[in-house]
Amino acid sequence: MTSTPPSERLRPELGLVGTIALGLGSIVGTGVFVSIGIGAGIAGPAILVAIAIGALVALCNGLSSAQLAASHPLSGGTYQYGYEYASPALGFMAGWMFLCAKSATAATAALGLAGYLLNALEQAAAITPIALAAVLTLTLVALLGINRTSKVNVAIVAATLCSLFAFIVAGAPSARHNLHLTPFLGEQGWSALLQASALMFVAYTGYGRIATLGEEVRQPRQTIPRAIVATLLIAMTLYIGVGAVALAAVGPEAFYAATMDQAAPLKVIAENFAAPGVSWILALGAITAMAGVLLNLILGLSRVLLAMGRRRDMPRALARLNRDQTTPAMAVVVVGLAIAGLVLLGNIKTTWSFSAFTILVYYAITNFCALRLPAAQRLYPRWIAIVGLAACLGLAFFVERTIWLSGLGLILLGWCWHRVAQAQVAD
Repeated sequence: MTSTPPSERLRPELGLVGTIALGLGSIVGTGVFVSIGIGAGIAGPAILVAIAIGALVALCNGLSSAQLAASHPLSGGTYQYGYEYASPALGFMAGWMFLCAKSATAATAALGLAGYLLNALEQAAAITPIALAAVLTLTLVALLGINRTSKVNVAIVAATLCSLFAFIVAGAPSARHNLHLTPFLGEQGWSALLQASALMFVAYTGYGRIATLGEEVRQPRQTIPRAIVATLLIAMTLYIGVGAVALAAVGPEAFYAATMDQAAPLKVIAENFAAPGVSWILALGAITAMAGVLLNLILGLSRVLLAMGRRRDMPRALARLNRDQTTPAMAVVVVGLAIAGLVLLGNIKTTWSFSAFTILVYYAITNFCALRLPAAQRLYPRWIAIVGLAACLGLAFFVERTIWLSGLGLILLGWCWHRVAQAQVAD
């Protein structure tokens, strides 16, 4: 097993509650406030089934991630596992896919945050400058270190969960009265359902932040599996509740239109509820949720860059820690700049779909690595990793053809970069 000198390791400062909060901060955001609306436009009311399918795939992947992280608690997630249990090429590809996927997800979160903020303020200003300001602010927060960042994240998650509970409670009467849930499966049938499932899977993948922060978790063999399972169960319950209320209240067409036109679908829907002030509560929760997702993605991405810098797959400067050994400062800055670049170029539906393909490839590698675990290190049956591997590879190619073709091109580009980087190390 590759060892990292103690002087270059991050201090373990997170317990179970803080770890769950980081997972929820990564999951409960763009997925519930934006992606369910995108999926509703594809699969109609069957998006509720897609939410469950996405959760089941995520659970298999989460358990594979949990046992790998418990056995190998270093920053970097599947990037590290690929090196340990597969090959350097697969390890690098996992890190490369993670960087690409989650940078696009972070850009989507920043744009969603800006959309909800401008909608709440009833302003018609451009979304991009607000999104860029959010990226800059949360990059600075991430530079404070994991312990301080975790406290900020707990407050963000609490505000988000309260707003979603308010949405469900306030929207239940309207949903019960309207019930826009037919026809349940649209004209495209199972193909649309599987495409929506691929997109909804991305909405759960925040649990991967727990694995990429494994070096900073106390008692990782016990804490990481418990945190991942708890995070997924809480998120799935919220997604189904919010999705059912929103769909029943306005129908899939209106849900999708509010997502694409204003990037603030739940607030638009909540404005029709009888309970006063719910739309404002929802807007506040959405803003904090997007901020939480963006913050946790900056953390996770920077830790993968840290790991890749340690192995010289990326420039060595990205592996440098600050004086207190609490954060990889250079990696955080680079991640912030990359996300800002995607904010300037991105479109919510395109970036989310691109995230779906690349992150499914990433978790296919995770499950493959879990299959390679020695029996003594395995916490769960092998069939869980087999199901996860098959589901990831199958769903990846149900996104739009242009998206997965672009993704394959990016894989080729990453492979070329890895060959060059390895040749430079050898010299």
